[in-house]
Amino acid sequence: MYSKEHIEYLKRIKRNKLFIRVMQILIIFVLLSFWEYASRKGIVNSFIASKPSSVIETIINLHKANNLWTHIYVTIYETLISFTIGTVLGFMIATIMWTNKTLAKIIDPYLTIINSLPKVALGPILVIWIGANQKSIITMALLISVIVTIMSVYNGFNQVDKDKIKLMKSFKATPYQIFTKVVFQESLPTFISSLKINISMNLIGIIMGEFLVSKAGIGYLIMYGSQVFNLNLVMSGVVILCIVATILYYAIYSLEKLLIKE
Repeated sequence: MYSKEHIEYLKRIKRNKLFIRVMQILIIFVLLSFWEYASRKGIVNSFIASKPSSVIETIINLHKANNLWTHIYVTIYETLISFTIGTVLGFMIATIMWTNKTLAKIIDPYLTIINSLPKVALGPILVIWIGANQKSIITMALLISVIVTIMSVYNGFNQVDKDKIKLMKSFKATPYQIFTKVVFQESLPTFISSLKINISMNLIGIIMGEFLVSKAGIGYLIMYGSQVFNLNLVMSGVVILCIVATILYYAIYSLEKLLIKE
């Protein structure tokens, strides 16, 4: 049986979570309401800024034309492919760097330099090298996300308590045992955080790639809408992108709750 104090403490936590959720929903509602009001009253130009009712109507029309889910599927598919490759590749390289400190010191400045390069400027080069296809879009996303993943995961490995590693070594634990039982377990929260960053960076990279070369996807919708000056389509693409980003974020958040017990 829980004590009265503990029960009250749990109730306060639940009330706080409920308050946070209500405030999050309220902020969205207020912003959308003001946007609609300002557009209808002429405070902002509805032709340029669109309005929520027009966005909803455009999304419904896309659904009726059997275009909505195709574009969403293409973007999510490309994002998940690049996310999976980037996560595995980044984790493997970070692990190799942790096991070989000399190699880590050699390649560390190159990671920083590559990460500082403007990836948008490399887009046309990727199109020439790889071709105007889905591969160049996924490669663009990988260039944006994989370096960040390597650096964040590697820093997480290095932040593990050194005394725990020394204790494992005193018991003659193998490097594999040290890594799996101590290093990875201790840096799991950092790894999950890197997944959150990775999924968002991949989505950014995919949209950027779709801006350059694509015949489908949310990025294509936004680019096409801007080319024909259909701002309702542009804003609809942005709203759909926000929804997709939210779903992907909460998928990683659910994984965090499953793996990390508070």
